[in-house]
Amino acid sequence: MKLLNVGCGRCYHPAWTNIDLVAATPEVRAYDLRRGLPYADHSFDGVYHSHVLEHLSPDAARSMLRECRRVLSPGGVLRVVVPDLEGITQQYLQTLHQADLSDGDPESLAKHRWMTLELIDQMTRQSSGGLMGQTIRQPEATPTEFIESRLGHQVSGNAKVKNRKTIAMRVTRCLSDARKQLALAAVTLIDGSSGRAAYREGRFRQSGEIHRWMYDRVSLGRLLVELGFDAPRPCRAEESRIHHFDSYQLDRDGESIRKPDSLFFEAVKPIASAVPASSESAARAA
Repeated sequence: MKLLNVGCGRCYHPAWTNIDLVAATPEVRAYDLRRGLPYADHSFDGVYHSHVLEHLSPDAARSMLRECRRVLSPGGVLRVVVPDLEGITQQYLQTLHQADLSDGDPESLAKHRWMTLELIDQMTRQSSGGLMGQTIRQPEATPTEFIESRLGHQVSGNAKVKNRKTIAMRVTRCLSDARKQLALAAVTLIDGSSGRAAYREGRFRQSGEIHRWMYDRVSLGRLLVELGFDAPRPCRAEESRIHHFDSYQLDRDGESIRKPDSLFFEAVKPIASAVPASSESAARAA
C-alpha cells in the first residue's frame, strides 16, 4: 500500500511518502506544494494531510484537494484533518455563557478569552505566535490544563521527531535569510519605517502561519463532493478507512490525540470516476 502525507511537518512515518514546503528532516521531500503534487495519476492508495487546508485560500484549497484526488488510485482514501470550526464555536459559546454567569471569576474569564483567541487570532495575527503564543508563554493567564485539552501537543512542543537538517538545508536557509534582510533594508531606504513595518507584516502573512479559511463537517463534506469524492464522513482520530492507519500514530500519540481541536474527515475517490484526472500529472512526476 502506497501512502502520501502532504505538509507533514515534523510528524511523519517512514512507511509513507512525506512531502512539505520546507523539509524538517532529510526523510521529507521539500517541494513547493503551490505547484501541485509531483506524482503521477493514481499513485497512492491513501492521501493524508493534517492542519494544512486551513492555511490555504478557498481557491488554493480546492486546487490542493483536486491534486489529492488526482494522485489517488480509484477507491483510494483521502483523510483531511483541520481545526473544527463547529467545535471551536461551541466551546466559545460555552465559555461565554460561563463567564457571563461567573460574577468575574478569573478562571472563567481566562477560558473565555482563550476561546476568543482560538477562534480569531490565527486569522488576524500580525506576527508569529500572535496573542495565543503570548498566552501560552504566560501559564498564569490561562489554566494550562484547559489549553492542553484544546491544543494537545501544540502546547507542550512534543513532536514525533526533532528537526535534523543537512548542511545543504542549512546553507539554503542562510541564503534565504540574507535575501530577506537585503529586501528589508531596501524597503526601509525607499519607504522608511512605515514601509518596513508593512513589508514585515506582508512577509509574515505570506509565511503560511495564518489561517485563511475554516471548515466544519458540512462545509468540508460538501466541498469534497463538489470535487468528485464519494462517501464523505467525519470520523474519530483512531478510526480510518486507510488500513492500519492508527498504527502509524499520525493523529494520536499512544492514547492521546495530537490535536484535540480537530475535525477528522475522510472521503473516497470513486472507482468509476466521472471527472477525468489532469493530463499534467506526467509532467509533474519527477
